[in-house]
Amino acid sequence: MLKLGGYINIVIAVAHIVGLFWADKMFEATGIADSMALAAQKIHPMYPYFITVVVAIFFFIFGLYGLSAAGKTRKLPFMKPIVFLIAGIYLLRGIGELIFDLEKQQASQILEITYSLIAVFIGLLFLVGGIQKWKLTTEKK
Repeated sequence: MLKLGGYINIVIAVAHIVGLFWADKMFEATGIADSMALAAQKIHPMYPYFITVVVAIFFFIFGLYGLSAAGKTRKLPFMKPIVFLIAGIYLLRGIGELIFDLEKQQASQILEITYSLIAVFIGLLFLVGGIQKWKLTTEKK
């Protein structure tokens, strides 16, 4: 589970970077075009690109922690709390957004609901994978 969560995060990170080549289309497809255009106007024209790179870095780090916890890469520091923190971030984002979207009850929320369900899925991969990993290591002692 942690391995799958790790690989999914790395794919998401790469997709963010590749998507920058078609940033306007990517922002439009993900439903954030208006927000990014406003940020570019008010903050700086490069801000949407900067924030996308920062988000990609976080996804990549999350991916590395998933793979590290799965034993696919070298052991990273603070692995146990960070794996559960990643799970919490995804679950909070996914469940919180689902609640918010369901309260709006608009037909145009399909994309947001899909992203929320994906976030819940990834959060569960990290949560259940982490529980399995550290439950097994605790039982072996």
